[in-house]
Amino acid sequence: MTSLASVTLEVADPTAVDSFHNAAFGLGTRIGLRTSDAPTTGFRGFTLSLTVSQPATVKGFVEAAVAAGATALKPVTKSFWGYGGVVRSPDGTIWKVATSAKKDTGPDTRQIDEIVLLLGVADMAASKRFYVDAGLTVAKSFGRKYTEFDTGSSPVKLALYGHRALAKDVGVSPDGTGSHRLVIGGRTAPFTDPDGFVWETATGTPGTSRPA
Repeated sequence: MTSLASVTLEVADPTAVDSFHNAAFGLGTRIGLRTSDAPTTGFRGFTLSLTVSQPATVKGFVEAAVAAGATALKPVTKSFWGYGGVVRSPDGTIWKVATSAKKDTGPDTRQIDEIVLLLGVADMAASKRFYVDAGLTVAKSFGRKYTEFDTGSSPVKLALYGHRALAKDVGVSPDGTGSHRLVIGGRTAPFTDPDGFVWETATGTPGTSRPA
């Protein structure tokens, strides 16, 4: 059975990105990094989302990210679904920080409840079927809009969202070319999904790898 074990961003300067991750979000080793200069332009087709407990924590993470060098794509605001904001980190990765809560119950906790990797897909039905055939189990599904998989003890959850809808959600053009600059590590043989996202065979304990 396929299972997600790690998420690795391919970046020009892993040391600098590691410093950003810890200053902005306190990620530690939950997201791997390795060096790459693969050409990429525009939207890379995925986002990383941090789910937190309350608006104060959303605001704290977004402010810390901007202070560490990120660019704000969407300001922190209240919405029908809760409270959230979006930034693009210096390496180009798009991060969304959100909560379903609309009121604070205390000060900023700097605690992340969940990290979710959202892959933008061209055809939800086809991509969902591909991943189920590859051995993943669906945990949640909302028709052709959203699919989330059971990733067990992985430090990162995996979900699928429509490519254009995902770009709209984070406030960018859906256009992009070149590398996704993303590698997913799994308990599986290597494969590439219908949207070009690469899976490699993971080694080591989930969340502890730090590729160079």
